[in-house]
Amino acid sequence: MVTSNCANIVLFGQAGAGKSSVVNLMAGENIASTSSDLKSCTLHWQEYPIRIGSESYKVFDTVGLQEPQLDIPQYLDAIENAYKLIQKLQGQGGIDLLLFCMRAGRLTTTLQTNYRLFHEFLCEKKVPIIVVITCLENEAGEMDAWWTRNIDMFNERKVDVADHACVTALEGNHPERYEESRTTICELVKKFTADGGQKRVAGKLEGDSMVWEIACEEGYCPSPHFKIVLANIPSYNST
Repeated sequence: MVTSNCANIVLFGQAGAGKSSVVNLMAGENIASTSSDLKSCTLHWQEYPIRIGSESYKVFDTVGLQEPQLDIPQYLDAIENAYKLIQKLQGQGGIDLLLFCMRAGRLTTTLQTNYRLFHEFLCEKKVPIIVVITCLENEAGEMDAWWTRNIDMFNERKVDVADHACVTALEGNHPERYEESRTTICELVKKFTADGGQKRVAGKLEGDSMVWEIACEEGYCPSPHFKIVLANIPSYNST
């Protein structure tokens, strides 16, 4: 049983990168649905209590901003819900760790947008972030070789992370790599949440410029839905 005194981890990133499979990888069992059908998934976050060794964690799996099924109001709802999640966790001590999930491949503009929303805007660069690169079951040699080849891409695009995990979240025909992946990500989680980690800062919504910029980058604005979404965010107009 996961106790109330546990670390909060927010998982975000690319649709199709296997975020739910990463939850199962950390948990060591299938607790999260891996369905890609948006009809069976909520546009809100999913909360999963897990244990790693003797430690308890809550993992919050969020909707990727680039989900292909999202229309304009749903896209803006996803931003609003991300903000509401941060506010919810403010009342639970804040956030201990961000896990930025992406498939091995290009660091696209949309991935950078996801990174900026959670790390820079919502968490004000105050929460440690680990990038989890998935789909490396067929990587030649060590899975971590992918990071060695691609680290310059992250540096050039100013996607700064505290650490990385090159993994496969699919057990399948690669049980040894799967176990290696579980060890890698669990050790990083323990490292960055030990003794409260860098603990627990929630972001603030001080204006619409960042959200507007994010939406424009994804081609979703201008839109009348934007102001409606902002108007419905608690405390947005309280400053």
